Amino acid sequence: MSQGPKRMAEPLTLLESKKKDLGLDLSDTDLKRLHTTMVRIRKMDEKLILLQRQGRIGFYLSCLGQEACHIGAAYALNEDDWLFPHYRNPGTPLLRGVSMLRMVNQCFGNVADEIKGRQMPVHYSFKDINFFSISSPLGTQIVQAAGAAYAMKLRGTKQVAMTSFGDGSSSEIDFHSGLNMAAVTKSPCIFMLENNQWAISVPTAKQSASESYAIKAAAYGMPGIQVDGNDILAVYKVTADAVERARNGEGPTLIELVTFRMSAHSTSDDPSRYCPPEEFTKWAAKDPLKRFEAYLLRNKVLTQAEMDAVAKAAVIEVDSAVREAEKNGPMPPPETMFEDVYENIPDILKDQQAAMMKDYREHGLPGAH
Repeated sequence: MSQGPKRMAEPLTLLESKKKDLGLDLSDTDLKRLHTTMVRIRKMDEKLILLQRQGRIGFYLSCLGQEACHIGAAYALNEDDWLFPHYRNPGTPLLRGVSMLRMVNQCFGNVADEIKGRQMPVHYSFKDINFFSISSPLGTQIVQAAGAAYAMKLRGTKQVAMTSFGDGSSSEIDFHSGLNMAAVTKSPCIFMLENNQWAISVPTAKQSASESYAIKAAAYGMPGIQVDGNDILAVYKVTADAVERARNGEGPTLIELVTFRMSAHSTSDDPSRYCPPEEFTKWAAKDPLKRFEAYLLRNKVLTQAEMDAVAKAAVIEVDSAVREAEKNGPMPPPETMFEDVYENIPDILKDQQAAMMKDYREHGLPGAH
């Protein structure tokens, strides 16, 4: 049985075209920024996977092979637009100016972690860039984005809400609820379905009998577009078109990004148990970073020496962030788990906090010995 999706037509691809023929509103400066962000997150991924293998962090989820999907899409947004991401979108915070150190602190769950160690690694949340908290339960962000987009419409702010999720999430009720609500209300919501061929170990052929995921949009009364998710320029173009449509009051769009998860689902997964090795070989030839770099070289946007310098700087950046994160010490104090639940902590929680701290002082943290 084929592991890949049936397709309406060949997904839109632009990277093999000549720069002058594309008609994109992207300057060389824009292209360099996209490239730098892709390289930074690739090097951060490689480093943090190594840290997990060394036991220095507890868990990690890589976006290897899917960098173009979320970085290209996010570049089509304004800074005040909201993102409701899933756990394979770490390049977006970097694109919006979040330091790598803030992200690495979160993966360590140390005292400098802004979420105070309450989330799994890679489950970032950055209010200052409108980057909504990532959640492991599949699909929750879809309805959250639809609701936020409806609020934007009611307020008349001309903002857009974008949500991203994997093909497996399309089997959740949140997918139906979110798309249906956004379509009925004609809310400015962009639904980015990253079809990376696998819902952990379940292939797309066993996930959906539709010709594609994009075609599902017709049932909700919105456009559905399929794009080469390993082509950052094509991703940017279709997203920019969808964003313009949303800002003009024409409602939501579903975009299927055809890509491939070039690593394990997470560091607790072994893809060799279910994914044929030839699939990795086939998709390695479509590596989004290598394809973009070939385009940049061919169009004389960057030289090989300049690209090597970008990669070297990214390695230095992540190594520095890791050193700083490890200096930031232990986990947040255990009593902080009771903070931020309510503006004013009720007596019942205060009693629980006191009881837990008494037990902690007498016996220490569970498993600490």
